[in-house]
Amino acid sequence: MSSIGDIVLTSPVVRCLKKQLDNVEIHFVIKQQFAHVMEHNPYIDQLHIFNDNLPQLIHTFKAQQFDYIIDLHNNIRSMRIKKALNEVTAHSFYKANIQKWLFTNLKLDFLPQEHCVDRYMKTVEPLGVKNDNEGLDYFIPEKDEVDVFSYFSWLNYPFVAYGFGGTYTTKRMPNEKIKALCEALPYPIVLLGGPEDSDNADEIAEGLEGKVYHACGKLSLNQSVSIANQSNCVIAHDTGLMHIAAALQKPTVSIWGCTHPRLGMTPYMSEEKYTIIENKKLRCRPCSKLGYDTCPKKHFRCMNDLSISEIVEAVESMVSL
Repeated sequence: MSSIGDIVLTSPVVRCLKKQLDNVEIHFVIKQQFAHVMEHNPYIDQLHIFNDNLPQLIHTFKAQQFDYIIDLHNNIRSMRIKKALNEVTAHSFYKANIQKWLFTNLKLDFLPQEHCVDRYMKTVEPLGVKNDNEGLDYFIPEKDEVDVFSYFSWLNYPFVAYGFGGTYTTKRMPNEKIKALCEALPYPIVLLGGPEDSDNADEIAEGLEGKVYHACGKLSLNQSVSIANQSNCVIAHDTGLMHIAAALQKPTVSIWGCTHPRLGMTPYMSEEKYTIIENKKLRCRPCSKLGYDTCPKKHFRCMNDLSISEIVEAVESMVSL
């Protein structure tokens, strides 16, 4: 019931449960705005949509007579569900919130030495389910497949998909830096994002006609994912598209700002076809596990000091894979 990236990171748990347990029926609770992320997952038998209707959902759940609850969110809402279904055995994700607080506020690193997905998988170990190490899943429905070269008549291979959006400003490079990166890259670029990213995309693409095109607000998420899947390389900040690119096993350049890879949310791939770009010289980083609207220190050096040439070099190496 969280963000797109967090939901995609749960996909190995769903797949391993379905494939390793006999006659298992899997129900998945998800927020309304994220339902499309999982609605085409063949390992899920039924989606339950959360839309501020928790009492109604709990009533539905009681009638289902579940055998187990796998709580991969472990927040107040999921705790209310577990309490209401107290006769059902529950296994909950360890969020390491204290360690995250110590890391972001005091820069003391006591975080688990493992990826978030591997900690998700520990919730199903009591059922005898093990990680199959086949990475993440993301399923694009046929109706959302886009013929990228018909949609962008000027586009040609190789091209780069750039998921430049982000819920928090401090998790994405400033527009002028993104524009400079687009100018420096020797490939055509498709900017991907939601309707809320359209104005920023217009600013970035201005004057770069024939080199940069944006589909922000013009395509659904799954259609944008289809375009990313046809690209030679995905550039993404610490956002949902980064995790979707990992699920598609796309060569990825992952750009980090105020957050940090040690929080356990790096691209999760069966093969390491990604490069992480980050500013390792700042004492103030990470300042958050989620991000802010503005830099708390006002200098935003975690993004402003990144080398454009280093990113270009990383993209070129990923395109050649």
